[in-house]
Amino acid sequence: MSEGEMARLMEEVEEKKKLIATIRNKPWRMKRRLVLLREAQQFVDKFEGALGKGKGRKWYAYKVMMTKKWIKFQRDFENFRTACIPWERKIKEVESHFGSSVASYFIFLRWMYGMNLVLFGLTFGLVVMPEVLMGLPYGSIPRKTVPRAEQDTAQDYSVLMDFNGYCKYSVLFYGYYNNQRTIGLLKFRLPLAYLMVGLGTFGYSLMLVIRTMAKNADVGGGDGDEGEFTFAWKMFTSWDYLIGNAETADNKYASITTSFKESIVDEQENQKDENIHLRRFLRVLANFLITCSLGGSGYLIYFVVKRSQEFANRDDLSWYEKNELELIMSLLGLVCPPLFETIAELEDYHPRIALKWQLGRIFALFLGNLYTFLFALFDEVNTKLEEEGSIKNASIWAMKEYYANFSLPVNDSDATPPPMDPGDVILGPCWETAVGIEFVKLTVSDIQVTYLTILIGDFARAVIVRFLNYCWCWDLEAGFPSYGEFDISGNVLGLVFNQGMIWMGAFYAPGLVGINVLRLLSSMYYQCWAVMATNVPHERVFKASKSNNFYMGLLLLVLFLSLLPVVYTIMSLPPSFDCGPFSGKEKMFDVIMETIDLDLPAFMGTLFSYAANPGLIIPAVLLMVLAIYYLNSTSEAYQNANMELKKKMQMARDEEKNRRNNTDSTNQVMKDLEDLLPNRSLAPPALPEPAEKPKEPEGKPTKTRGGAAGKGVDLQKDVSLASSNPNAREPVTRAPGARGRGQPPGGRGRGGPPPR
Repeated sequence: MSEGEMARLMEEVEEKKKLIATIRNKPWRMKRRLVLLREAQQFVDKFEGALGKGKGRKWYAYKVMMTKKWIKFQRDFENFRTACIPWERKIKEVESHFGSSVASYFIFLRWMYGMNLVLFGLTFGLVVMPEVLMGLPYGSIPRKTVPRAEQDTAQDYSVLMDFNGYCKYSVLFYGYYNNQRTIGLLKFRLPLAYLMVGLGTFGYSLMLVIRTMAKNADVGGGDGDEGEFTFAWKMFTSWDYLIGNAETADNKYASITTSFKESIVDEQENQKDENIHLRRFLRVLANFLITCSLGGSGYLIYFVVKRSQEFANRDDLSWYEKNELELIMSLLGLVCPPLFETIAELEDYHPRIALKWQLGRIFALFLGNLYTFLFALFDEVNTKLEEEGSIKNASIWAMKEYYANFSLPVNDSDATPPPMDPGDVILGPCWETAVGIEFVKLTVSDIQVTYLTILIGDFARAVIVRFLNYCWCWDLEAGFPSYGEFDISGNVLGLVFNQGMIWMGAFYAPGLVGINVLRLLSSMYYQCWAVMATNVPHERVFKASKSNNFYMGLLLLVLFLSLLPVVYTIMSLPPSFDCGPFSGKEKMFDVIMETIDLDLPAFMGTLFSYAANPGLIIPAVLLMVLAIYYLNSTSEAYQNANMELKKKMQMARDEEKNRRNNTDSTNQVMKDLEDLLPNRSLAPPALPEPAEKPKEPEGKPTKTRGGAAGKGVDLQKDVSLASSNPNAREPVTRAPGARGRGQPPGGRGRGGPPPR
């Protein structure tokens, strides 16, 4: 093959490759696309390997083959990774019918499931499993044994549902874990691992939330401004012509319809005209009513917690009195959000802004309830810490009495008494386990109330509307009760504060993370079914933000607030004397100092002592504050620069649009001028030239003289601009009369000029 043929073949191969890469953008029918794509692929496969020269031909063909295989592997791997995303089809189906705002909740739920799965792996792998496999078995020591007074009722259903009995003395709670410095053949340091996992849970969660917020900020930005010609872009570019599945096509159709509804709502909000003074008054009134509701709910929680402390000294309690606190908190979380939503109707915000206000108010409600609960709970903890001294003395006295009673009948002071039965040892209150039980009970009651609300409030309501609408006095679908809408704000805040309880309670109850993983897993299937079967799309469908950073911001704030009580516990409160991995120490963080002193070289202890010096910590904090201020200023400068660039680009587009409009108007004027020229039917034909006259070359311009045809007038050019008359029956053989000097072409009438 010659060099020219090789070059031509290479050009054809490159053209075919370019066609393969851009065929999706061609405005052709699908049948033509497939035919040309198949031909181009066959041509490339046949001739691409022949482009090598001499000995390098096989090596070139091998490289081409491996490149194709690598591209195919990347494409298949990307498809596999997309298919491995959990619940992607379910979320897309929900999004197509209910919009991106409802789908954002399920995306957030999936993200939280992944985070809790990692936390469960840390807790289960580094705390629970080492204690089960290498620690002392159940019944070997008092902290792992049910007291003899409780053994008869330890397996009762009511006791187990309150997480007492065998549940209380299990790996679910803090008190079960032993305080041995090392356990097993591997010399595993369980107390150190327990503390590090407790702090690492917050560290990992903080890193993941901030990383996700940064990624969403890069992806999304803003609240979804789409520029100009929104409806035109949606009309002509929304459909995917590669869809071949009927169900996928239905989902896509519903998604496009929902997208139009979202854009219509945005446009209506931009063009809304309102009375600003009346609107301000109604918004102030709504905020006043909601503030009163928040204060009342906080006082109710505090009153119920104080009452539950009084119930702790009684044995004849009813089921309601035992679970009053959990029920009241769950009912407040169930009743207050709809009340806030009803009051928020006075404000008449855009749905997206109204959702953020609703989320903020429910956030304040849950936060106030949670911290009121914590303050009352720590009052109870302080009471139990005051009781620990007397209980510890009573336990030591009982142990001495047991040994004294054993030595009397034996009459041998050197005899070793058998160990006291673990079930007979007097145990302390173990306030850490009590706090963990309260968090577990709150979580379980929240799960029960949420699922029953969906089952009764949504499913039963939908069944009534569906089957009784035909025989009722009014239209149940259009009037009361109608089908329910998915409560985005309530569900999102429920997830956020449930996660906050998990973060706080996981230190006192390591098994709480596993319970939360099961809860999130079941919620995904249960709520997806409920929203598709029992709910209808919102009356005002609105577009969610391109990023979930608002949700993440709430989660970050809850994470910080959840860290405070745990750090206070570790740094300030003394641990229980007879339960948990830190028993026998003054403070929980003493396990770190013990590890530094016994396991690390001496200079490491010196370094840590220097690092803990306030003289270094305060400048480091100031440096971090300055760095944050600098980065924030830089970010604002970049944002301003981006806004200026956007304005310049918009100005450039406007100038280009104006230039095109001016060009079009100029062309229209020229067309109007051409219409004023005489018709070709009135123009004389070309005169026949004598045979002996040599033919003039083509393209030579026709010259004119002043006089008969007028000075400076190009008759041939004027005639060429005239169009032929289709109604002419015979050619005109008479030349037009002479025009006057300076008379423009196409003077008065259709004949020649008037005689002088």
